[in-house]
Amino acid sequence: MSGRVPGAGEFEIIARYFAPLSRGAPLAFGLTDDAAMLLPRKGRGLVMNADAIVAGVHFLPDDPPDLIARKLLRVNLSDLAAKGATPRGYLLTAAFPQDVAPGWIAAFARGLRTDQKRFGIVLLGGDTVATPGPASFSVTMIGEVPGRRMLRRSGARAGDLVCVSGTIGDGGFGLAELGHAHEGLAAAQRRFLIDRYRLPRPRTTLGPLLRNVAGAALDVSDGLVQDLGHIARQSGTRLTIEAGAVPLSPAGRAIVRADPSALGRALTAGDDYEIAFTVTKARLGALKATAHRAGVPVSVIGRVERGAGVRVLGAGGEVIEAGPGGFDHFAR
Repeated sequence: MSGRVPGAGEFEIIARYFAPLSRGAPLAFGLTDDAAMLLPRKGRGLVMNADAIVAGVHFLPDDPPDLIARKLLRVNLSDLAAKGATPRGYLLTAAFPQDVAPGWIAAFARGLRTDQKRFGIVLLGGDTVATPGPASFSVTMIGEVPGRRMLRRSGARAGDLVCVSGTIGDGGFGLAELGHAHEGLAAAQRRFLIDRYRLPRPRTTLGPLLRNVAGAALDVSDGLVQDLGHIARQSGTRLTIEAGAVPLSPAGRAIVRADPSALGRALTAGDDYEIAFTVTKARLGALKATAHRAGVPVSVIGRVERGAGVRVLGAGGEVIEAGPGGFDHFAR
């Protein structure tokens, strides 16, 4: 990002780059008013979440701006998916560095447009400011569920199975790959891991279907072990995870084969944006049908028990230390 936007003020930037993204939402008023309206559909409850990303924390300053924008939307879409919600639209707060180039903003807006089309959402409003600090962006995503049927963290019960979608560890491995190459990886595997870090896959097809089978759910953003701890705490249970059952991608398995300690990093690194959830044993067959319908693989990785916290078991049933508990913005 370099060079000022010649002659462009806040409202010109909004009109040029962001107002076109509100087409299809007439009650956003072309982003010309102080607020927008969203009318809940009959029998539907609105579900809202907000996540921010900051340069140097959630993305690298030299990451492509279109991918930064798409990651911003996708980390928020992932939260909605884990709540069983279908997305409708979003509010955007964009804090651009004061020396941002017009081409950077244009590419950022193109990234938003790409994923708006992909996920069927529209920009409803927000705020655009300049900052002397690093670029930072925040989205408030709005979705809906039938009635009040939002999946929560508090629905796990002893005897349930613990499941996760997709594969775990790719985001953390991809971030590490940007800093140093893992030995023995093929070029295609490196590209895969970096892409998984830069461009999460929110499970928007799976999430709404989980309303019919899951007890508790959340998205895995700060590390599998840490995030499962939220379910354990809010449900008043213990979650026991079989380390060998946690699904890894071919690239992830190659890293763990070369360095078995990397499994701990896979279990605790952030940026996976998969859905972790619980299901009763009686609903396992229904879950498999649901996963097939969504086109998303799911794996059973453990069980819910009486007790507290999360424990990870090795191949011999021994309790293993997975390493640091996950990403924490305020850890020192």
